Amino acid sequence: MSLVTPDFGLLFWMVLIFGAVFFVLAKFGFPIITDMVDKRNRAIEKSLEDAREIEGRMERIETEHAEILAQARREQQALLSEAEQTRRRIVDEARTEAREEAEKIVAAARIEIAAEKETALRDVRKEVSLLSVAIAEKILRRELGDDKALNAYVDTLLKEAESNRPPQAS
Repeated sequence: MSLVTPDFGLLFWMVLIFGAVFFVLAKFGFPIITDMVDKRNRAIEKSLEDAREIEGRMERIETEHAEILAQARREQQALLSEAEQTRRRIVDEARTEAREEAEKIVAAARIEIAAEKETALRDVRKEVSLLSVAIAEKILRRELGDDKALNAYVDTLLKEAESNRPPQAS
């Protein structure tokens, strides 16, 4: 027997055993194997379909996420803008109130200054008039120390008063 050319009997038995194994595999093994391959194909297809569905959901979620972020940014901008406007309004109101208060204080100070000035002027006039009277009294006493000079001065004053009097209607 040679290794390259097999014997007819060996060939017969090899074909017969191969046929029997093939028949048993075809009858019992291949359906199970093909069923398992089909199940595996269905599982892979289902997994691919689920993956596509999940991918679609992820895209929708990403889109929603982007929209939510954009909305949050818009709301943030609106809040910041509103806060800035409120700050400006409060600062303007505070400035206006400060100006009004300063104007009231200045007006009150001016009134007080004017009143103090008027009081000071009255006091100065009073002092001046008292000093003038005192000076005039001293001058008159020195000049009119005797009765003769006093009578002459009184006569002069009476003549001046008569000449300055308006004419009377009769």
